Amino acid sequence: MITLKSQREIEGMAKSGAILAGMHHAVAEIIKPGVSSWEIEKVGREYIESHGAIPAELGFEGYKYATCVAINDEVAHSVPRKGLDLKDGDIVTVDTVVNWQGYMSDSAWTYAVGTISPERQKLMDVTKKALYLGIDQAVVGNRLGDIGYAIQHYTEDEMGYGDVRELIGHGIQPTMHEAPNVPHYGEPGHGLRLKAGMTITIEPMITTGTWKIKAKQVPNDDWEYYVTADGSDCAQYEHTLVITNDGPKILTSQDAVADAKYLL
Repeated sequence: MITLKSQREIEGMAKSGAILAGMHHAVAEIIKPGVSSWEIEKVGREYIESHGAIPAELGFEGYKYATCVAINDEVAHSVPRKGLDLKDGDIVTVDTVVNWQGYMSDSAWTYAVGTISPERQKLMDVTKKALYLGIDQAVVGNRLGDIGYAIQHYTEDEMGYGDVRELIGHGIQPTMHEAPNVPHYGEPGHGLRLKAGMTITIEPMITTGTWKIKAKQVPNDDWEYYVTADGSDCAQYEHTLVITNDGPKILTSQDAVADAKYLL
């Protein structure tokens, strides 16, 4: 069932989203060559909890951590690991969900580690632009296919990248994953019609190679995560947003200036 959120719920989700955005700023400050992915987990969790919120991924479906930390060809659900140090030239995606007094927010961001290649910088730029192209389609009266088509057409048809199919965006609130599913591919004019009050995530995962992914298992653990099927790089950017009669409003914004037209 899809629920249309009240003003009170939207304001609560925005407060949750502000904590999540602050966490991203905190981890961005420490991401550099030689830092372990476990240190990202520690800083992220401490930030969330010190701001009176709960890292909602912790314990979700057996997950043991507050963040997912994906490096280079890793796509999603990657665990932070002690002793796995970032190297100059890597790209790393940090994804987490915040629960503040019952209000949920979800956001992922890809970061450059030290000096990265032009190819990796381009991947990051294209993926971030794809996110915002999708957000621009999240308006009252449009359909889910309009969001997916905008992302897929740009990333695959125009840029020649891979647009991951198996992992998609979703509704959010009151739980982490709610209806509807929000694919990052599709046909314009198809799918569920968007209404004011819907809260969703848009979170394209874009690769420099195939859109196909495969599962890997964490050593000495039964947890599976995903990597690109061909070893190519992957970047991801994700925001939680609410659809309003005044356009899409981002609830996890990290930049009030750049996102000015998308703020409540």
